Amino acid sequence: MKKENLQLRRLGENDKVVTFDCGDEDLNDFILTDAPLYYHVRLATSYVLEDGITSEAVGYFSLAHDRISLTDFPSNSAYNRFRKQFFAQGKMFKSYPALKICRLATDKSVRGLGIGSMMLNTVIESYRGDNKAGCRFITVDAYTDAIPFYLKQGFMPLSKEDEGASTRLLYFDLESVKENQ
Repeated sequence: MKKENLQLRRLGENDKVVTFDCGDEDLNDFILTDAPLYYHVRLATSYVLEDGITSEAVGYFSLAHDRISLTDFPSNSAYNRFRKQFFAQGKMFKSYPALKICRLATDKSVRGLGIGSMMLNTVIESYRGDNKAGCRFITVDAYTDAIPFYLKQGFMPLSKEDEGASTRLLYFDLESVKENQ
């Protein structure tokens, strides 16, 4: 498999992924079974990265709208510290728009080749470069095993409240990416 042969395809409600194995049954089941239903009822849109020659899925991600909200923080003062970090001047809102990475997985056969980073960078660049509906942050409820991956990509924990839990809410500030990077 050559990276230049990879193609990203948005899945519709009639599209199927036939084989995929990332080693996690829930993530496999979602792309093999549930992604078309989520698309149909407008809960998430999934994208599959395929080998353009063999049409085999090597990775996928699903996206939905989200927000970073006052209720995500243990106290009003913690929220205010977060808000002032990004919006020192300006109106105070009870939430700020975000894009949620609902799922992101790579097939075991391509693990370690940078496919996950490539997909994540595609999401970041597409939302940073084309601000169609006002979106400042990307969020993810990262599995414990995936937290180091997201931290390496520039994501930050939203609070300490979920430290040690099976998933952790992380965020990425789209304004942190410099032009021409």
